[in-house]
Amino acid sequence: MTKRVVVVGAGIGGLSAAIRLQHAGYAVEIYERLNMPGGKMHQIREKGFTFDVGPTIVMMPSVYQDIFRLAGRDPDDYIPMTRGDPMYQVFFQGDPMREYTVDNDLVHLMQMVEGKGPRNAKGFLDYLSSMYTRYQVAFQHFITRPFRKPSDIYNPFMLRQALKLKTFDSADHMMAKFMPDEDLQHMLSFQTLYIGVSPKNGPSLYNIIPMIELLYGVWYVKGGMHTVAEQMARLFTELGGVIHYGADVQRIVTKDSRALGIQVDGELIEADDVVCNADFPYAMKELVNEAKVRGRYTPERIDSMKYSCSCLVFYWGVTGTYESLSTHNFVISSDYDANLRSIFDGSEIRQPSIYLHIPSQTEPDMAPAGQSAFYALLPISELGTAQYEWNEQTVKLYRDKVLDALSALPELEHLRENIVMERMFTPEDFEREFHAYRGATFGLQPTLRQSNHWRPQAKAKHCEGLYFTGSSTHPGAGVPIVMQSGKICAEELMRDEEGTL
Repeated sequence: MTKRVVVVGAGIGGLSAAIRLQHAGYAVEIYERLNMPGGKMHQIREKGFTFDVGPTIVMMPSVYQDIFRLAGRDPDDYIPMTRGDPMYQVFFQGDPMREYTVDNDLVHLMQMVEGKGPRNAKGFLDYLSSMYTRYQVAFQHFITRPFRKPSDIYNPFMLRQALKLKTFDSADHMMAKFMPDEDLQHMLSFQTLYIGVSPKNGPSLYNIIPMIELLYGVWYVKGGMHTVAEQMARLFTELGGVIHYGADVQRIVTKDSRALGIQVDGELIEADDVVCNADFPYAMKELVNEAKVRGRYTPERIDSMKYSCSCLVFYWGVTGTYESLSTHNFVISSDYDANLRSIFDGSEIRQPSIYLHIPSQTEPDMAPAGQSAFYALLPISELGTAQYEWNEQTVKLYRDKVLDALSALPELEHLRENIVMERMFTPEDFEREFHAYRGATFGLQPTLRQSNHWRPQAKAKHCEGLYFTGSSTHPGAGVPIVMQSGKICAEELMRDEEGTL
């Protein structure tokens, strides 16, 4: 008899798990509250402009492609990719502004770092070598495996591997050991914000993020990142899976610590197993009712956990095209340390750092002819940390700060008057639209004590037939890592079905 699995949410983790289970012979149905797949990998289309709502950068392209190859498909038929060249530009605010163009051509990189002196050049190469070694250990022994029980990590072999990761230093401090130049340090450590943690206290292991960019490139998918979600949904349905859109799951139904199915619009949808792709903290507080199933993740525990930063994103349709800017542009605050402190202590950000994504630079069809699509992201405090209310005054305050900073970039001195279309997402929008707990865009913060075996795992510890995937579960945030969480989730479910505990 074919086992029936229901999946709560068509985010990337849920789609990753669902495709693998459907391919393995399960009968899988996804119930998605919104009208399109992808979760935060959503899309805005307005007045001829197209924007990705959330993620914009493809890293580790092989991870994206593997799920299509698993099903015997050619990834290029689904998610054709173009490598970004250059990868991005970095602007350091100040007088004068300092500008760097970063690509992964080793000749160009060495010219840039050697311009900072031999100590920085040697330190840069030492950084790549050190992080590549740690990356191999992390990928082989931590990112790709679950931790069901203490002995999965508390054994001599795994403890030796953990020591190789050298996780006790911060990303920022570790980078300073390699390169004394502060511009290089900041260029190669701010990427921890991609997963919602400050380089000041994020484990140094997360310095693998810029290393991955430099060694494997930054890529662009035709049509934007939402194409990945659309094509994963297409693959899933081609395999025989079913997606129900506009289906708001009110509850994961359990009895006597066994998952029975889900409740949608008051109706019980029965299943042999349930995969939950809703944000783990939200799911434990709102979808799971049995105290025994929650286990240690009581409402009080959920509230006490550390959460990633959120984001304030402006989506602007802009008159004109801007040849001097890249697809990906980073504007770094002149008071970098104060900027990071404010993001994570909840105080007002005096001078923000900004990520400016211009997809129309790579794909002109993302904007009408002679115009550009601007995605301006400001890392911001999550709702539980912020010491201010989200209202029109707050939005205006930060909008002005973003425009002031961007107007200093080449060709953007008239940005304000060139905006012809505007949308935005605040932390409250991320909480309301995607059930991101406290508006924390990247879920639980990946601190040392909220990573690996300390992070929520795929298999529910106190409920049979219930599994989790997504950025708040192991192995963490970032699109390729969330795809890996879906893989672990599917493998854990199949492992239980096979009875090989």
